[in-house]
Amino acid sequence: MKLLSGALLIITVILSVRHGWAGLSMKPETSDMLTELGLGTNRTILYLISVLTLSVALLVLFPQTFFAGNLINAGIILLIMALSLNVGNLKTALLEIPFLLIPLVLIYLGHPLKK
Repeated sequence: MKLLSGALLIITVILSVRHGWAGLSMKPETSDMLTELGLGTNRTILYLISVLTLSVALLVLFPQTFFAGNLINAGIILLIMALSLNVGNLKTALLEIPFLLIPLVLIYLGHPLKK
C-alpha cells in the first residue's frame, strides 16, 4: 500500500507542478481552458488557481500537511468539473473523474512516510 501511495504522491506532485507552472507562465492552452470554462481571460483567477495548484505540490510532500494538500487538490478538480458542467462540457467533466479519485485515494491510503 505504501508503494501505491508513493507512486500516486509522485504523480500528484508532477501534475501539480506542471499545471501550476503552465498557468503562471500563461501558456496558451491554459488560457484557452479558462475561456472554455466560461471564465474568459481573467488572469487573476488563473493566477489564483495556479498558485493553489503549486501549493498542492508542496503540501502533499509533508505528512503534517498531506491531508490539506489533497483536500485543496480535490477542491480544484471539483471546481473545474462544476465549471465544465455549467457551460455544458460533459466530456471535460467526465475526463476529470480519474484525477478526482487520485487525491481521494491518497487521503484513504495516507502519506507513504507516515508511521
